[in-house]
Amino acid sequence: MAKIGFMGLGLMGSGMAASLVKAGHDVTVWNRSQGSKCTEIEKLGAKLAPTPEGAAKDADMVISMVADDIASERVWMAEDGALSAAKPGMIAVECSTISHTHVRRLAEEVSKKGAIYIDCPVNGPPADAATGNLVLLVGADPEDLEKARPILEVISKSILHFGAVGTGTGFKLLNNMLGAVHVAAIAEVSHLAQKLELNAETLIAAVESGPCASPHTVRMIRAMAHNKLSEQTGLAIGLREKDTRYCMAMAEANMTGLSIGKAAYGWYKEALSSVAKEDDSAMLQVIAANNGFVPEQ
Repeated sequence: MAKIGFMGLGLMGSGMAASLVKAGHDVTVWNRSQGSKCTEIEKLGAKLAPTPEGAAKDADMVISMVADDIASERVWMAEDGALSAAKPGMIAVECSTISHTHVRRLAEEVSKKGAIYIDCPVNGPPADAATGNLVLLVGADPEDLEKARPILEVISKSILHFGAVGTGTGFKLLNNMLGAVHVAAIAEVSHLAQKLELNAETLIAAVESGPCASPHTVRMIRAMAHNKLSEQTGLAIGLREKDTRYCMAMAEANMTGLSIGKAAYGWYKEALSSVAKEDDSAMLQVIAANNGFVPEQ
């Protein structure tokens, strides 16, 4: 049994923390707001901490699953952050989707404490987080990963090791950029299909059985084909915009371009500021509005 600190009980973090508790680990959690998620995890046997520092006290491993660079910096590096309580040999695991620049900075701060940093964003929906079936996208020293593996296996069905610290986040940002491109393309295609008066059900069947039937396509095509945004679910628009922005910055830092990604980012940036719909379906609203068509709500 390991002593684990866990920071962030959002849609993903709550399931991950619960999996660790159910596996018999001694888990102390911190969340920005106190509420039902804290109550639920406490009922499972976790302890609650008033600060990230409190969650990390005497911990063998500390895991973070928060929204962005700002939240990550707060939970790790604030005056009452987890690194204030870090002991030599502690394993710091950042599962949040953060920028490539922030990964390097955080890894340096962890190293100053004599602790181990595991770059560990994840793939999978909240349901996979709750059942311990995430795919972990890891950047770490191989020996450090082996030290962390017994605990990481509790929350995952697969651990993909890309290389040194930063490579896990590098892939995660590329992967999420691909997702943004897919969703934006599906919205444009669906809008044009409407203009062509293609039968919606036939369109859906053809797309779902065709060579371009990615998970994103299958998830989004039905509602988009029928212009019913309320039937769609997807990544929160603010998180999608953030992920694509971080990916564009990573490309610029590596002196390369992402022209298709740049176009998709432009749609998401517009969606963030101009539509009420809070998830990926905002793409249909933005594209339709720019072409003089208003989809059903």
